[in-house]
Amino acid sequence: MCRVLGLVDRLPRLVCAQAANANPLYHYYKSGWTQFQPQVAQPTFASAIQIGDPVSVDRAVVALKATNGIVAEATEEELMNAMSLADRTGMFACPHTGVALAALFKLREEGTIGANDRTVVVSTAHGLKFSQSKIDYHDQKIEDMACKYANPPVSVKADFGAVMDVLKKRLKGKL
Repeated sequence: MCRVLGLVDRLPRLVCAQAANANPLYHYYKSGWTQFQPQVAQPTFASAIQIGDPVSVDRAVVALKATNGIVAEATEEELMNAMSLADRTGMFACPHTGVALAALFKLREEGTIGANDRTVVVSTAHGLKFSQSKIDYHDQKIEDMACKYANPPVSVKADFGAVMDVLKKRLKGKL
């Protein structure tokens, strides 16, 4: 429709990002679209995309093929690191956005997405819905996860001076 209206001259290249614990479309793509194999999805922090047998797989494949699309995956650690890195910019991202961002980072690193390519990442939810996973990440309480961008909470007295002291130490790199 946008092409018909003259708003765009071509369709963008689509990237489908899946959590590695629920990635049947990724495996289908990697097989050269030879055979789709549903799977039993494993638990993932990106719970809304914990789907092992997507009902619209055929429509997704049509869209991906029509745009020379790519399917990428993100491990639990990659998605949590990407989510936390985004939070450092002022976002309060959800794990699903973490999957998309982790895919973006991988595709940039391998050169599939160039430094000057216009890229849009769709953020589908807000981090407040996933506060416990964020707390666990920053407290480094997720088993077998390094939590590379953890920003552990600091306890202070309910006193302005105490808060300022912590901030000054943090800014000087002593905390």
